[in-house]
Amino acid sequence: MRKAINFAERREERGAVDDPAVVLEAAARFLEARSRSVAEVRRRLGRAGYNAELIEGAIVRLGELGMLDDEAFGRAWVESRDRARPRGEIALRRELSLKGVDRSIVNDLLEERRAATEPDDVGLGRGPDFAAAERLLARNERALTRVSDPRQRRQRAYALLARNGFDPETCREAASGVMSGTRDSTVDESAVDEA
Repeated sequence: MRKAINFAERREERGAVDDPAVVLEAAARFLEARSRSVAEVRRRLGRAGYNAELIEGAIVRLGELGMLDDEAFGRAWVESRDRARPRGEIALRRELSLKGVDRSIVNDLLEERRAATEPDDVGLGRGPDFAAAERLLARNERALTRVSDPRQRRQRAYALLARNGFDPETCREAASGVMSGTRDSTVDESAVDEA
């Protein structure tokens, strides 16, 4: 019967690996669950104990194969958040930064998001953050309407939005709509229910 290998021994074995295919396979397995940023893959392989030179080779090869692309990863992340779990620009910037996406790529992605805003919303001074705030409030409408005091309802709405990375101005505007009970009717309720 084979003796169990502890973590340190396993890491030492991986450090002795000199076959790029082994590192490439480990990276590909890591990417099976979901797409990842280059920094996430680099960190994961580094923690596993693989040689830094082989890690870089695997990252380059995965990039050539189109399996590893920070811009595509960031775009998918922003779209996913906008669709399923609305977040403000502050939170999106923080999340992508934690994932290791380069600041210039994050800035470009958030600029694209702003540019994709409906022309009517831009005229009203409302960007994608306001629309995301409206969707988040619509999702939490039942919990917010349980509070009978309008002032407390607005405070809870503001706090909810602030926790989800919306800037103070967006929080104030969207939360005041909850207080007055006149949330923007341009939010597509069916889209909220589907997500």
